[in-house]
Amino acid sequence: MANAADFRRIALSLEGTTEYQHFDRRAFKARVTFATLAPDALTANIKFAPDERALKCVVAPDAFAALDNAWGLRGWTRAVLAALTEDELSAALTLAWARARPAEKKRRQRSKPA
Repeated sequence: MANAADFRRIALSLEGTTEYQHFDRRAFKARVTFATLAPDALTANIKFAPDERALKCVVAPDAFAALDNAWGLRGWTRAVLAALTEDELSAALTLAWARARPAEKKRRQRSKPA
């Protein structure tokens, strides 16, 4: 089962992710924050799109639950770390990170002379 050390290691392994203090939590962001670790290190909040969260909560209700507040309406979801395998946690963090990472820069195409 996953724990806080796994959460931190996996989150920081995702390209461009930084860790910072956010009130009493540790937060992880790429372009924007995509996950936070609770002070008790037993749970974390992960930001999913509404359809992603709905699926996670149906498939693994012991591991995922929508936050019951305005943050929950924005897709933030509580994850019980001990209810997840490392692979499940990695998949959840990667999904959230994919929405939070910086957009890839498009290479400017040079005009070819006529």
